[in-house]
Amino acid sequence: MRYIVVYEHAEQNWATFVSDVPGCVAVGATRKETEKLIAEALQMHLEAMLDDKELLPQPGAWTGIVQVAVAAPTAT
Repeated sequence: MRYIVVYEHAEQNWATFVSDVPGCVAVGATRKETEKLIAEALQMHLEAMLDDKELLPQPGAWTGIVQVAVAAPTAT
């Protein structure tokens, strides 16, 4: 199954979550590490759901980009 994964760059690390699978998150020092960790977390999460006889969530999240014009102050 394929799920949308959201990556967020924080000041000192990367965090990620799977919006279609509540509770499936990972945090790592780098984006590459976080990509590996979220793949492992998602695999384990879905396998645990199957072990518990739960239905797997169907992928339903979509992504897009919205562009807006905002007047921002400039450095002098």
